[in-house]
Amino acid sequence: MGARRDRFDMRMADQALSRKVNGKMKIAERDRRSARLADLLHKGKFPYTPTLRSWISQVAGKPFAQLDEQAVKALFAKKA
Repeated sequence: MGARRDRFDMRMADQALSRKVNGKMKIAERDRRSARLADLLHKGKFPYTPTLRSWISQVAGKPFAQLDEQAVKALFAKKA
């Protein structure tokens, strides 16, 4: 094939290798972040910080505005 296709194939191979190597580190970092934020959640009070609100929304699978304090406590009582 042409040089353009060769560059494309090389880039795809590099990206696949990068995903394989970096993916393991990212999984570990996600676990550390979840543990850290769960600890902050248990220490904090209801008007949570934006970082916690974002993480809670991601875990709950719905916007934080649709959650109240009891729903958040119920969600994390199951996880613990």
